[in-house]
Amino acid sequence: MMQGQGEAQTLPVPPVPPTPPVGEPVIVQTLPPPSIPPWVTLPPAVTLLIALGFFAACSLVLFPLARALARRLEGRPAADQGLKAELEQLRHRLEDVESSQHRLLELEERVDFAERLLTQRRESERLPGG
Repeated sequence: MMQGQGEAQTLPVPPVPPTPPVGEPVIVQTLPPPSIPPWVTLPPAVTLLIALGFFAACSLVLFPLARALARRLEGRPAADQGLKAELEQLRHRLEDVESSQHRLLELEERVDFAERLLTQRRESERLPGG
């Protein structure tokens, strides 16, 4: 059957809320008072010392960084000159090593030639008809 025609629909009854107890005090929690900023409660001399200390610490930390950045932007070749001099020194040493390597190869060829001559002479002395 259809529900909208002639039939009454019963709804459940909501529960009754509990009654507050009689005689017991109601506790209301209050918020703490707003906190006062420290610069309001400190004496002006202490605030000045804190500010000066802060700026001194910032300058100690940031000054070397700013100086290094300025050197990089300026492009001073002070460090580059040292590197270039060291590079030239290493190039000269490499040339010396290469020239000594050529001399060593020549000496190896001479020793090899001398060994061949000595072995030929000894073989000719050992042979009966030579």
